[in-house]
Amino acid sequence: MSIQARIEEKLQALEPDHLEVENESHMHNVPPNSETHFKVTLASSRFEGLMPVKRHQQVYALLAEELTGPVHALALHLYTPQEWTAREGGSPDSPNCRGGGRQ
Repeated sequence: MSIQARIEEKLQALEPDHLEVENESHMHNVPPNSETHFKVTLASSRFEGLMPVKRHQQVYALLAEELTGPVHALALHLYTPQEWTAREGGSPDSPNCRGGGRQ
């Protein structure tokens, strides 16, 4: 199973209303077909009443194995369903990586 698929599977524990896991490794200075840099956009009612740091801690706990191994970077965009609906623009764009164009 790919790392991206494992991340998607583990995040189902948060019962997401919306989930996007994007492999952004190609934007960084890594070998082709790497799975090291990901962006997660997730909306879940489990985040109701939680500050952002508590939301992040929930995701980090679920992905502890991936974060100690193959995953080098994880961008998290975590919302309640109401916050997600109010965004109207989808997930934020990731910034360009310094040195990401080098190969």
